[in-house]
Amino acid sequence: MSQELISEQYLAQALAILPKGAFLTTAADGKVNTMTIGWGSIGTVWQKPCFMVMVRQSRYTHELIEKSSEFTVSIPVNEMKKALGLCGTKSGRDMDKISAAGLTLLPGKAVSVPVIKGCGLHFECKIVYKQTMEPTLLDENNDKAWYANGDYHTLYYGEIVAAYEE
Repeated sequence: MSQELISEQYLAQALAILPKGAFLTTAADGKVNTMTIGWGSIGTVWQKPCFMVMVRQSRYTHELIEKSSEFTVSIPVNEMKKALGLCGTKSGRDMDKISAAGLTLLPGKAVSVPVIKGCGLHFECKIVYKQTMEPTLLDENNDKAWYANGDYHTLYYGEIVAAYEE
């Protein structure tokens, strides 16, 4: 998918809503998990439209995404605060968050990972690069503010292979 095919409206909506929360979903070994994210970026890497997401190494999603080559980001354009809250505070290791949050999955159009029905805006991505954060390269203020316990993120760059409204 070329950058030109990703509507500027989709990008503007996604970037405006992302800090309020979105669903990052991945799947591996027959298991699907979603988590709430509020950080990420959309841009061009190697002449490909990419969505970069960050997942802490302690998260169940990290375990699954490490086994996968794909993820989806579902951006809720409508009110989904309760579901976002549950998916951002509970672990998929301990419960089926999708069911507990009352979410419904829809099959991905270009990847094997589903999207969250009712969100309104979806990005389907294939991982083209990943990198575990190197603490010695991180600004000291950010390290103290966000990683006092040493639970660093892995950054996943996903080529956007489908972007659409539902």
